[in-house]
Amino acid sequence: MYTYAFLKTPAEPLELPIGIENPVQVVNQNGIAAVVEPDLILDGLRDDTALMQAVLSHDRVIRELFLQTTILPLRFGTSFISLQGLLTHLDANQPTYLEKLTQFEGKAEYPLKFIPLSLPEIPISSEMKGKEYFLAKKNQYQTQLEHQKQQQDEVNATLRMIAQAYSQFVTSEAQSEVETIYLLSDRQKESQLHQAFRIWQEQCPSWQMTLGEALPPYHFLSD
Repeated sequence: MYTYAFLKTPAEPLELPIGIENPVQVVNQNGIAAVVEPDLILDGLRDDTALMQAVLSHDRVIRELFLQTTILPLRFGTSFISLQGLLTHLDANQPTYLEKLTQFEGKAEYPLKFIPLSLPEIPISSEMKGKEYFLAKKNQYQTQLEHQKQQQDEVNATLRMIAQAYSQFVTSEAQSEVETIYLLSDRQKESQLHQAFRIWQEQCPSWQMTLGEALPPYHFLSD
């Protein structure tokens, strides 16, 4: 029983998308629903291309559902042995899931990335020798250290500003020196978020900053 997401039992029918192979269905239990693709068997995907396409389809289904209602998105590959196993799980976790869905009502997470800008390196003249050369290298190294400190100070100051305006955000592990945080914000206040983002940009001249589109609350499910 392949499962994409949990949500409150819809008051009105959803527009259900095609899943990885077949149309998805909604299973309801005690005020909680699960969006499933009952007969999907991931073990039948025979190569990396098919597997990647399945991952993309999983993400597409979640985003299409997210445009219509509040959901708890599930990781790719989440499945239950049987319908009864899924229903039992929904019963056991009903209070927790209802609380989470209420918490996320009308909200989305927004990825905010800090991409470091490199300091232009001033080349050392090939005519420099001995002590003069090593002094130039030392100055070059010191300048780089100061630039890195400036970058870290800018990020720290901006994070303090973000924390004052948004109590819920998650900092992810840096990848390739790119710092990413995820903000949980009211979707109806997205214009205010973009205004704040422009101020944050001004505080970080040594970074390139990007603000992503509204996404389901992937990074807040374990809170």
